[in-house]
Amino acid sequence: MPIPLRVAVIGPGKVAHLHAKAVLQTPDTELVAVYGRTYQKAEDFANQYGIRAYSDIYDMVDRENVDLCLVCTTHPSHRETTVAALDAGSHVLVEKPLASSLEDCDAMIDAAKRNDRYLGTISQRRFYAPSMRIRDAIDSGKIGKPILGTIQMLGWRDEAYYKSDAWRGTWADEGGGVLVNQSPHQLDLLLWYMGEIDEVYGVWRNLNHPYIEVDDTALAIVKFKNGGLGNIIVSNSQKPGIFGKVHVHGQNGASVGVQTDGGALFIAGMSSITAPPVNDLWTVPGEESLLAQFVTEDTAFFNTIDATVYYFGIQIADFRDAIRDKRPPLVTGEDGRKVVALFQAIYESTKTGLPVKF
Repeated sequence: MPIPLRVAVIGPGKVAHLHAKAVLQTPDTELVAVYGRTYQKAEDFANQYGIRAYSDIYDMVDRENVDLCLVCTTHPSHRETTVAALDAGSHVLVEKPLASSLEDCDAMIDAAKRNDRYLGTISQRRFYAPSMRIRDAIDSGKIGKPILGTIQMLGWRDEAYYKSDAWRGTWADEGGGVLVNQSPHQLDLLLWYMGEIDEVYGVWRNLNHPYIEVDDTALAIVKFKNGGLGNIIVSNSQKPGIFGKVHVHGQNGASVGVQTDGGALFIAGMSSITAPPVNDLWTVPGEESLLAQFVTEDTAFFNTIDATVYYFGIQIADFRDAIRDKRPPLVTGEDGRKVVALFQAIYESTKTGLPVKF
């Protein structure tokens, strides 16, 4: 029997409960501790899960022999807590986005290399069967070279959502709006499918959320280094929330797509995932008739799991295996940095009115 991976949570907020439940459901992992800036919050969290609370990351990693820390703090504090955990000797998996600035990303990646530890970013939608199916279609040459990738993520966040935590909707404590908080999953998939970016032109606006400082809507045109193009539309301004889609069109004319989110979009710790992720586009030559089968299979599977927790567990299991097998996790710190570079470029392009070269 393998020795269980000893896991600690950093930041006992809403999403941390989903991670804690995922660890408890993942074989060969053991939830042992939680760190919080406010000890009382950490203690309350610890009591709920029968673990120990700490107010010092180094002390926690040392005393509990922590193998993996799950960072669930606010975005601008990811750097501080992640570097501390890495320097203490733990591997680290960080809630998306990796950080809210490239400087912070680089400090975290450098700390991982310095300590010979693995660093990863939560992007559990990569592990959806429909998302994996697209990656496999690209890798096996079924659509030829990916030449056009598109994101449409049309959701809704109301005033109660932004008031649910003091950090939401602020530049200082959230680091941005829809680009930073809601769209990283789709941005990550786009980059996973299309590859490295050459140039970005983008613009953001706050269309109907006057009570927040940050963007509720953003658009961008992307040039990829493989010669392909991309289009991004992300928004929190459509009530009650419609869908999140990523589509990829190949040089041979075939197209594949995934609807990662449907209906009222998921809010970690506040709502559940209401619709199954499914392939909503599949015109691979000779496989057009498989789309209905894919949807039926994926919907049936969705109805057997708690999707709000299950896919966190799948990514944690991948990270567990990466540590044991001494290989990179599926979603690395460098992957997380690419997403940050993309949304930072959209902010910069809006400021200057010019494209941003990578």
